[in-house]
Amino acid sequence: MATEMGIFETIYNCRAMRRLKPDPVPENLLLKLIDAANQAPTGSNQQGARWIVVRDAEQRSRLAALNKAAATRYIDVRTEEEPPDEKRQRLLAAVRWQAEHMQDIPALVIACYRFGESVVDNPQAGARGGGSIWPAVQNLLLAARALGLGATPTTLGLSDRAAVREVLHLPDDMAPFCLIPVGYPSGNFGPVTRLPVEETMCWDRWEE
Repeated sequence: MATEMGIFETIYNCRAMRRLKPDPVPENLLLKLIDAANQAPTGSNQQGARWIVVRDAEQRSRLAALNKAAATRYIDVRTEEEPPDEKRQRLLAAVRWQAEHMQDIPALVIACYRFGESVVDNPQAGARGGGSIWPAVQNLLLAARALGLGATPTTLGLSDRAAVREVLHLPDDMAPFCLIPVGYPSGNFGPVTRLPVEETMCWDRWEE
């Protein structure tokens, strides 16, 4: 029996994986990801997180087209603002690869929140769900890493909210928060690179 990753090992090695293989992900693993996501806390324990796992090829293509349009604009703007350094170039190349191949990624998970009231014409109401959906998304990402799956959330593919609603048949009281492509990674997992804790925190009050 394979040894499961410990929680700290998983956290410190949960690298963003955008280049994913087209190999199908077993349904039982996808269900395990959503079940793990649902264990996260939600405001007033409302448990309003809702998940759409898109495997149908036509649906994936429609979402991929929306993502590609937004990703292209994002890359163009970032490139025009300031010539990217080598690290930034690698990141943008990965975003571009994902945009060009998203239709081939086997599962696209859309994290949504159901409010019980219309949020179509009320963006402020929709924003309230962030504190309840993002912890669930992080649970999903950590579960994917523990299972050897690549997953990285993006909001670019949801930029055209009306089009996304149409593709997914979302009811008026449900808002999409992010799109998470899931698949087996083409590259290797490894440790993340982050600022040291000494540079990101202070005791008792902020001091430069």
